[in-house]
Amino acid sequence: MAQPQEFLSDEQRLTLLGILKQRFEENDQRHEKMSWDNVLLKLDESPEKLVILRQMEETGGEPDVIGYEAETGMFLFCDCSKESPAGRRSLCYDRAALESRKKNKPESSAVDRATEIGIELLTEEQYKLLQTLGEFDLKTSSWLETPQEIRERGGAIFGDCRYGQVFIYHNGADSYYAARGFRGILKV
Repeated sequence: MAQPQEFLSDEQRLTLLGILKQRFEENDQRHEKMSWDNVLLKLDESPEKLVILRQMEETGGEPDVIGYEAETGMFLFCDCSKESPAGRRSLCYDRAALESRKKNKPESSAVDRATEIGIELLTEEQYKLLQTLGEFDLKTSSWLETPQEIRERGGAIFGDCRYGQVFIYHNGADSYYAARGFRGILKV
């Protein structure tokens, strides 16, 4: 994968900010009582985060603000695409799982791709929070940050929503499916 650029050009910045602002304004149920002006101030303080948000956008994540951490003063941007981001599917869970496959290896792993982009996989709690803000993964599923004790036994967890219910389930970490990707979170 090519080395990501350090900062966006003025044109790239304005285009991305326009997309993010429109999404923010159209989905206020995700961030009630938050102001775009405050988000913009944070983004202006951390232009390197715009590069990450652009990569989230380019891989189909449709990032949007889903929370604010008062203790750190940071906004939480999360992939809010209806289905697991299209540009981040068909991946096994992590590098160890990828290396353990003898044949039919996927291109990469969810953990490696998240690290390349600069985001973290959602935790189970973050995924459940996201699901209270809309309907996500009705046809796909998303790998989630897996507790070490599960990972040590060869498994990994994922989430989806079926029949109006959020499900957290498990699979072998080396498995991969065309309909399973991952969602990320970025603190700004």
